[in-house]
Amino acid sequence: MEDAFSAAADQVSAPARRALAVTPHDSHPLADIPKALFIGTGGSITMRGVDGAADQQWVNVPSGALLPFRAAYIRATGTSAGNILALY
Repeated sequence: MEDAFSAAADQVSAPARRALAVTPHDSHPLADIPKALFIGTGGSITMRGVDGAADQQWVNVPSGALLPFRAAYIRATGTSAGNILALY
């Protein structure tokens, strides 16, 4: 898993330059570590952060939410939110 934002040239606080659709999966990590997540259709999201040791479920995430969370995994089990975009 690559963390493209560890270099000073593209800080995590800078605006995103691309977005990729996320397909939640129970065992596969995200290919790259995003700056944030955009939630198109609200619901619950079960994910694990880059430095996390356990999954966390975020409930009642509204449609259109922008989550400044650096996720390593977005799990299919426990995720009802949809149209999720990883922002890079």
